[in-house]
Amino acid sequence: MSHSWVRALSTRTKHYGAGILHKSISSSSGCCCSPFSKVNNENNPLFKVSFKSVFNNANIIHGNTLIHPDLKCYLLAPRWHFYRGYGSVVQQKMPEFVSGSGEDVSSSDLEQLVFCSDDGGPDKKVKVVYEKPIDFTKIDTNLLPTVIIIGRPNVGKSALYNRLIRRREALVYNTPADHVTRDIREGIAKLGDLRFKVLDSAGLETEAASGSILQRTTSMTANVLARTQFAVFLIDVRAGLHPLDLDVGKWFRKHAPGIKPIVAMNKSESLCDGVGSISDAADEALMLGFGDPIAISAETGLGMAALRDALQPLIEDYMLQVLNSNCDQDSGYAPSHVDDVAGEVDESKLPLQLAIIGRPNVGKSTLLNTLLQEERVLVGPEVGLTRDSVRTQFQHEGRTIYLVDTAGWLQRTGLEKGPSSLSVMQSRKNLMRAQVVALVLDAEEIVKARRSMTHAEVVIARRAVEEGRGLVVIVNKMDLLKGKRNSTSIDKVMEAVPLEIQTVIPQITGIPVVFTSALEGRGRIAVMRQVIDTYEKWCTRLSTSRLNRWLRKIMSRHSWKDQAAQPKIKYFTQVKARPPTFVAFTNGKTQLSDTDLRFLTKSLKEDFDLGGIPIRIMQRCAPRKVGGNSSKSTSSSKGRMAERFLSDKRTSDV
Repeated sequence: MSHSWVRALSTRTKHYGAGILHKSISSSSGCCCSPFSKVNNENNPLFKVSFKSVFNNANIIHGNTLIHPDLKCYLLAPRWHFYRGYGSVVQQKMPEFVSGSGEDVSSSDLEQLVFCSDDGGPDKKVKVVYEKPIDFTKIDTNLLPTVIIIGRPNVGKSALYNRLIRRREALVYNTPADHVTRDIREGIAKLGDLRFKVLDSAGLETEAASGSILQRTTSMTANVLARTQFAVFLIDVRAGLHPLDLDVGKWFRKHAPGIKPIVAMNKSESLCDGVGSISDAADEALMLGFGDPIAISAETGLGMAALRDALQPLIEDYMLQVLNSNCDQDSGYAPSHVDDVAGEVDESKLPLQLAIIGRPNVGKSTLLNTLLQEERVLVGPEVGLTRDSVRTQFQHEGRTIYLVDTAGWLQRTGLEKGPSSLSVMQSRKNLMRAQVVALVLDAEEIVKARRSMTHAEVVIARRAVEEGRGLVVIVNKMDLLKGKRNSTSIDKVMEAVPLEIQTVIPQITGIPVVFTSALEGRGRIAVMRQVIDTYEKWCTRLSTSRLNRWLRKIMSRHSWKDQAAQPKIKYFTQVKARPPTFVAFTNGKTQLSDTDLRFLTKSLKEDFDLGGIPIRIMQRCAPRKVGGNSSKSTSSSKGRMAERFLSDKRTSDV
C-alpha cells in the first residue's frame, strides 16, 4: 500500500498549502547549490533538510547531501525515496519542496523514516555519518559500550554499580574480612544523558591461593575484560593508597593493556577539601599512573557529574566509530515510537522472566551456565557460593529470556547475619518478579532421603503457586545415579518424583518435571521447551464465546444428584491472563461451593491443556432483570455494559 511522503512524515498536507510541487526529484529545475560544495554534483541531485528552531518552517533544497538536524548525521547517496519506518514502501518519488510554513514537525516524526536509494529499495542501506552530540536513549542497547568497575575488595564497587543503574540490585555490606560480590553483574547505567553497560566485578586479590574463591573470581574478571571497552578503577580515599591498589594496577596493565581506566576516589564525602585532604589523596592516587583521579561518593552521589564529564568524550567517540562503521547495516538508532500495525500484542511473545530457585548446592549456577552455554557465574563444591542474584539476558529461538540465578533458599530463623540474610531477602524478591519459576532438586538427595522434596522446597513451590507463577521442577545431578548399584535408581526416581510432587502440591495438576545433568550439559533443550510451554499456557487467553460453549458442554456431560445441586452459572468469561483468571456470573445471590470451583478448575485444565499453571476463578452476581419495560431496558443495558467491561478484549493486562 502506497503512502504519500507527507503521510510518511506524519504531518497533514493542508498545512503546507501550495508550497508542494509534485515533480520528480531528478529534475534540475529549481535546484539550489548545496552549502557542501565539495560534494555538490549537478548530475547527482539530492536534497538538504533543515528545520528552524522547533521545526516550524521546513525548507528542502536540492543538493547532494541530506543532513538530519536531530540525529546529527549526513546521508550521501544518488537518489532517494522515503520509506515508512517498519512499514510499507512509498511508491512515488520524492517531490520538490519550496519554503512553506506549517504545523510543528517533531523529531520523533523524522526518526521513523528510512532513506533508501532508487535502485536498492529498503534492503539497500545508505551511508550515514554521525556527529556529536548523540542521543543515547535512541541507540540499541546491544551497541552500547561496556564499562567495568574494578578495585580491591571493600572499596564500594557494588554501591557505585547501584548508583549508576539507579536501583539497589547488588548486595552491599561492610565486610572487611569477607567478600560479598563473587559474580559479574551487568546492567544499563544512566549517568545524566549517558547510557552504557556497566559491570560490577568481585574484589581483586592478585596473590590469592590457587583454587580459592578469590583466585577463581579474579580469573573470571580477567576473562570479562576481553569484552569491555572502558574501566573505572575504584579506590578508598579514607584508607589512602593501599598496597593492594598498586597490585591491582599492575594486574590491570597486564590483562588489559589497551584500556586506560578512570581512577575514582570513593567515599570522599568524609573528607574536607578546605584542609587539603582531597588534594593530598589525589596527589597520592597519581602514583597509580592512570592520570588525574576523580573524587566521588557512591553512597551520596557526590562527584557523579565529574564522572560523567570524564566518561562522555570516551563513550561518544566510541559510539561514533561504531555507528559509522555499521552505517551499511543499521543506523543503530531505534525509533521513538513505531505504529502498531498488528493491533493487539501477543503476550506469549513478550520477554520471559525465569528464576532458578532451590536449596543451596543443588546445581543452580551450573544449570544457568549450561543454559547460557558459557561460564557466566562462579561454580564450585562450596555450599552457599552464590550470594548475589545474577540476572542475565539471552535469546532462545528468537525469544528474549531474562534468567535469574538466585542464592540458596534458606528458611529465615532470625539468626542469619551479614550477607546471608540479604541473600535470603533477595531470593524472595526475585521469586515475586519472576513469571516462571524453575525449582531445582538434587537427584542424589532424593535417593538418600527417599523423598522428592524437603520442607523448604515444598514452601518454595507453594509460594510460587500462591503468587500465580508458572512452575517447572528440574531434577538435577542425574549423572550421579549412574553405576551398577544404582542401575534401577534412575527409573525409580523418574517414576516416583512426579507422583510425589503432585501429592505435596495438590493446587496444580500436571506440573512438568525435567530430569537433567547440568554438569554434563544434558537436558538443556528439554528444560527450555518446558519453560516456554509453561509460559505460553500462563499467557493463555480464551474468548468468552468459547468459554460459554465449553460451560454448556461440561454441565451437560456431568451427572448431578438432582437439578438443585447443579451450579446456576449464567455465563463464564476470562478477565485477564498471566495467570489465567476467570469470572463465573451466577444468578441472584447463589454462591458456588468449593466443590464446584474445583470441578470448574479441573475441567479447564483438562479441556484447554492448562496443566502446570495456577488458575483463578472468581464469582460475581449477574444483574437480575426487573419487571417493566423501562426497568428491563435499564437492567439489560447495565448487564451489557458489565459484560462488555469484563470481556477479554477490553481488560488491561497484568
